[in-house]
Amino acid sequence: MWKFTRKLTFPWQKGESTENETSPLLPKAGPSNGNIDTQDNTDQERTNNEQNIRNTKIQPFYQYSAMDYILKYFLFFCNLLFTVLGLIVLGLGMWGLISKESFAQEKIGGIGMDPMLVLVSVGLLLFMLCFTGCVGALRENSCLLKVFSAVVLTLITAQVVVAILAYSLQDQIGDYMRSGMLAAMVRYQDDLDLRFIVDEIQSNLQCCGADIYRDWEVNIYYNCSAPGVLACGVPATCCVDPLDNGTVWNSQCGVGAQTLDEFTAQSVVFLGGCLGGISRWIEQHEGIIGTVAIVVLGVQMVALFITTRLIESIHWHKSYARNYHMPGL
Repeated sequence: MWKFTRKLTFPWQKGESTENETSPLLPKAGPSNGNIDTQDNTDQERTNNEQNIRNTKIQPFYQYSAMDYILKYFLFFCNLLFTVLGLIVLGLGMWGLISKESFAQEKIGGIGMDPMLVLVSVGLLLFMLCFTGCVGALRENSCLLKVFSAVVLTLITAQVVVAILAYSLQDQIGDYMRSGMLAAMVRYQDDLDLRFIVDEIQSNLQCCGADIYRDWEVNIYYNCSAPGVLACGVPATCCVDPLDNGTVWNSQCGVGAQTLDEFTAQSVVFLGGCLGGISRWIEQHEGIIGTVAIVVLGVQMVALFITTRLIESIHWHKSYARNYHMPGL
């Protein structure tokens, strides 16, 4: 009886079942599958994005062109060469100061007038400047390259200003040169470097004194009132023929030359001063001097241009890498 009753379907039961099957309150299979697919698609997109980010981060941070590499290593090797040159000049200056015992307590007060100090200053400046440019180019450090370019620009400006002043103040420069020459003659016997410089000028330009051979009376050893064999004399580099018998250097050839009149003295010493000889030498070699000055200035301008180009390239590639390769940075 119970089994028969279970097989029968009463009308109200059928209606309830049909209503339940088609009721909108019941969840349907179609939308459920759609949600699952949407979630799968979202997970897949997230995975793809993570994979793209990982692939992007492996890309090189800088992507320079061949020209960028040429400029970089050209600037590096040029600065390396001048860095070595600066070290050599600095070493020569320090060797000169040490060999003359310029750091001794009794001489340290006059070290500011030592010509070797010029070599030390030039060598130190050249070394520091070129070493900064060398490291900046090799390490692609824009900060060091900016310092290098600023100093080079300052040097170019200073050289142009000095050239303009030298051209417009020629008379004053002549007075300064006369004062410097007389000061060097005063210290001729006491400073080996000044003696070497004065001797080279007099022997190569065939001159004596600043304006005339009698200018040597400013030196206490060559003054006519000085006791000794050098009184009223001039250095041997003032002599027309300083060699005795053409072979032996005669250091006493200029003794008593200041007491001679110009007609007699012209066969013994050079009558003309070195300031006139320097002026004539500059006039004869002004083409070479101008060419050397233009070449030096041009090298500095080329170095400034290359440095500026390299700085712009570094900044551009950093900006490109930050905005496109690593947008999260």
